Amino acid sequence: MGEYQHTIDDKGRMIIPAKFRDELGEHFVITRGLDNCLFVYPQNEWKMIEQKLKTLPFTRSDARAFTRFFFSGAIECELDKQGRVNIAANLRQYAVLQKDCVVIGVSNRVEIWSKEKWEEYFSDSEASFNEIAEKIVDFDL
Repeated sequence: MGEYQHTIDDKGRMIIPAKFRDELGEHFVITRGLDNCLFVYPQNEWKMIEQKLKTLPFTRSDARAFTRFFFSGAIECELDKQGRVNIAANLRQYAVLQKDCVVIGVSNRVEIWSKEKWEEYFSDSEASFNEIAEKIVDFDL
């Protein structure tokens, strides 16, 4: 949980908030996420997602497209001694990460957003938060 403001340096390194480091472990996976952010998964969560995606029927074009998109961007990462992760150039380009970033905790994953994209997404979603809540009421929250 939580939202943290960070910056990414010219070499593509960004500090992962200390709160998330223990949960992510020594090795974790970063991949393209939805809404132009990056998804960061601890190894155990990544393995569960991988197993679930393997069950998708490869005969369906949408299943093939999603798994290609998701897995082709996946990179196993580790933190350096300063708690930084080096984010690959293709992932930085996908998420439009340049300098100011927002790192958020979302249940079983961490998301990395460009500050501009996060503010735009948050503003759009904030206006419809009540409507979204009404649609998911069946999930017994």
